[in-house]
Order: sequence, then structure tokens, then C-alpha cells
Amino acid sequence: MTHLDSDFEFLEATVAQLHVEMASGRLTARSLTAAYLERIRALDPLVGSVIEVNPDALEIAASLDGEPARGALHGIPVLLKDNIATTDAMQTTAGSRALVGVRASREAHLVTRLRQAGAVILGKTNLSEWANIRSTRSTSGWSGRGGLTRNPYALDRNASGSSSGSAAAIAANFAAVAVGTETDGSIVSPASMCGLVGFKPTVGLVSRDGIIPISHTQDTAGPMTRCVADAAALLGALADQGGVAPVSQYTDFLDPGRLRGARLGVVRPASIGHPGVLAVFEQSLAALAAAGAQLVDPVSLAHDDDLGQAELEVLLYELKVDLADWLAEFAPGAPVKNLHDLIAWNEAHRTEEMPWFGQELFEAADARGPLTDQVYLDALAACRRGSRDEGIDAVLAEHRLDALVAPTGTPAWLTDLVNGDNEGASFATPAAVAGYPHITVPMGFVHGLPVGLSFVGPAWSEPLLIGLAYGFEQATLARRPPTFVPTLPLV
Repeated sequence: MTHLDSDFEFLEATVAQLHVEMASGRLTARSLTAAYLERIRALDPLVGSVIEVNPDALEIAASLDGEPARGALHGIPVLLKDNIATTDAMQTTAGSRALVGVRASREAHLVTRLRQAGAVILGKTNLSEWANIRSTRSTSGWSGRGGLTRNPYALDRNASGSSSGSAAAIAANFAAVAVGTETDGSIVSPASMCGLVGFKPTVGLVSRDGIIPISHTQDTAGPMTRCVADAAALLGALADQGGVAPVSQYTDFLDPGRLRGARLGVVRPASIGHPGVLAVFEQSLAALAAAGAQLVDPVSLAHDDDLGQAELEVLLYELKVDLADWLAEFAPGAPVKNLHDLIAWNEAHRTEEMPWFGQELFEAADARGPLTDQVYLDALAACRRGSRDEGIDAVLAEHRLDALVAPTGTPAWLTDLVNGDNEGASFATPAAVAGYPHITVPMGFVHGLPVGLSFVGPAWSEPLLIGLAYGFEQATLARRPPTFVPTLPLV
């Protein structure tokens, strides 16, 4: 731990606390931005989470100091995953050298909303390159442009992915909040392994416009924060409301008593058998019950283990089409126009782009046909039926549940670039395939490594999940900041 860590004035500071300091005149957006930039400069060489800082961040912050409050994030520094298009001085590359130097033709809709809310876009975060759809043998948190992101709780361990940099940066207190993206697990898994709140909203609540895509069926952006209140504030700035009645402020649902009387179905995924995780999970269930929740234990999802192949088929088909569309609209000057071009570019730059793993998923996607293919249509129907009608919706209705709870996943594994990820199991897939909301909250530690508790609900149940997650968080207060140890001590 450095003096910058132990003495950092804004360590674990929340959005609400920062706004109190700003309102009092004791803090300005510019001085806060400068403090985060200095912390990034001093500590991020250890972590590798920020791929690029915004050279105009201080100027933007200073201009906001002279304005009336625009919205819920006025003056608050925010980091964005480097697959979210911006039209500022920064690039949008998905971590690939193929897009280095390319400026987006326009910014993502969610970035416009953040600016309207008064946020300071502080920088872009590293990620698993192309949001981890390039290879089955990849290492999460590695990209050709950004190198490797490390877990700040133990630097030789993985931050998970694909929103690796967003998770590691917020865990390390490099900004107030960050935006990640998820197709399947890419918000909730790194959030769990980096001791954060990660919120994957209902697909469609936050605009996908401008996000370098994998799948229009499953992609979404969402908050990655140190507390539930910050996630609610950030979601309010990001959300377009989707198919539900407008919610003025998600922070209105921060009810510490929301667990009282809530019926929660306890999912015990067979794949998450780590004894340390299970012990912390039992303690969390006891905390939920003590807070008044009614636990239905256990419940099971009928298709939890057999969605994988159909899901992969959908992702491969949609990647081929959606990526070409994004490149045409947002990066018309790029040296690649479609997946076929990108595969060839990677081969021509193999030393820089593929020193550790290849691109067999890209090649498989490029071999797929149009979205009218019956194979695609059948896979999409199977995903919707298995994850929704016969999956989450069915179990919620059968047991009259408000939501499901489960361990989010296993602790962080040792990073191994030679062999790729040694991934533990996670509870990400059911909600990801369904397109339903999923929030993870820190629930404790296993040998010094954080693990999270998941709450999953039906479509558009973000207000409910915020209340449940907040109630659990306030009952347990499990998060502790990292200390950047090189490796876990042997005890």
C-alpha cells in the first residue's frame, strides 16, 4: 500500500458525499478530477485498468464548476469501458490495435446522457479485447492495445472480464463510478471478483447505440460502483426507461427495509461448489433472513445448464452483422469494414495482436450466414424459451417469488497468459440470455478475495432489485478496499 492509498482524501467516497462537499464549497469538480488523475498516474501502473485518460478532463470539470447543477452526476468523474464511442479527444477501440487512431463519427447515446447529467468523462478503461468474443482460450482483461488488467486485491490474479478495467479501476478508487458492458457476465463477474456492485439492467433500458457490439439480443451497458446508492444514481443517468413507465430517480428505491417480506428463491448452482464461497453464501442467506426476507430454499432453473450452445449460436450470428453495422456508422475511416477484414488484419499483425491466443470465435462467426437463417432463428427461440418462459419467469411464478438470489461466482483465479482463463463458475448466464436485470453486491471474502451475491428479477424490475440489494448491503457492509498486494500471503 502506498501513501497515496492510505491518505487518499476520496477513498471510498460516494456520489452523495462528493456532492455534499461540492455544495459546501469545500470541493470543486476540477480538484476532484485532478485528485483522481493523480491517483491513476501513481497507482494504475500496478493495475493496468485505464487505457486512456481524457486530456480535456480538467478543463471540462472546471467549466462545470461554473454552471448550475445539470443533473445527478454533476461534476462527478466517470470512467467508460473502451467499447463505448465518444467524440472527444479519446479513441474507441475495444482494446484492438486495429482501431487505434480512429475517432468515432458520433458518440454513444449513453455518453450524451452522462454529459447531460453533468458527468466528467475521465477516461476509458481496458477490457478483454472485443469484449472477449475473439477466442475460447483468451485471458480476461488482456487486450492488444491495453495489455493486462490486474486484480487490485491480488495483482497476480485476474480481474475477470470483459469489463475488467472498469471493475479494477473503481475497486482501486480511480474514479467515482464507471460504466461497463455485458453480453454474458461481463459486468457482474468482474464486479464480484473486484468487490463491487455491478448492475446489468434489462436489455433495452440503457441504449446500446454506439457500443461496439457482440449481440443486440444480449448487449447492455450498466453501472460498476462501490455501493448500491452510486449504482442507482448512475443508472438514473444512463437509463432511457425502455418498455416501462418512467422512473424519475432510481435512488428513490434505496430502502434499507425492502427485504422485509420479500420472497427470494435461493439458487444453488451445482457448478459453484467452492467451499469458501458456499460458507460466505450461507452467512449471506442468514443476513437476508434476519432482515425479514422469506427464503424459498432451494429453487432450480430448468435450463440453467443447457443454454450454452444455443446462446453461442445467437452471439456468433449477431456479431457478424452487428459489428459490420457499427464499423460503418461509427468508424467509417477504420482499416477494417467487417469481421472478415478484421480477421485478416489480425493475421497480418499477429505478433502484436495474437501473441497469446487466436481468433477462432471470430472465424466461426464469419462463417455464419444472415439473420434469416433457420439455425439462428431456432437458437434464438430456444434461448428465449429456456431462459424466460421455462426459466426465470417459470420459477418466479411457481414459487411466487420477488427475485432469485445466488452466489455470483467463484473468487479470482491466477492469471495465466499461456493457458488462458481458468474460469470458475458464475450465475451470469440465465439473466444474460433472458435479457433480465441482475445486480451483484459484495457479500464477503474468501482468503482475501471478494465474492458477490446476485439478485435476479423479471424484466424491468430494477427498482425492486435496487431495494433488495441496498437492504442486503446495509445489513452486511461487506466491501473493503483493496491493498494492491502482489500475491496472496501463504498462511
